[in-house]
Amino acid sequence: MTELSQFLIVFDHDRGALRQDVTVFADPAESLSAYDAAERHFAEQAHIEVVLIGSDSLDTVRRTHANYFEGTDALERLLSAD
Repeated sequence: MTELSQFLIVFDHDRGALRQDVTVFADPAESLSAYDAAERHFAEQAHIEVVLIGSDSLDTVRRTHANYFEGTDALERLLSAD
């Protein structure tokens, strides 16, 4: 079975871009602590979304959560495919 890493994403919806580089964790407890700290840090900023994703690679996260890397363009392409 493939080991999962944890990817901490902080996305700024006003800018439509990542607020900081994606942080990668091998230790689940460390990732949860960092996630909690980021949630508390950005709690008063409704336009900031903090997400923790478990995956086998950053490439997979970029494909499955493209909206965080390509902004709303990825969602618009998906919706227009119908």
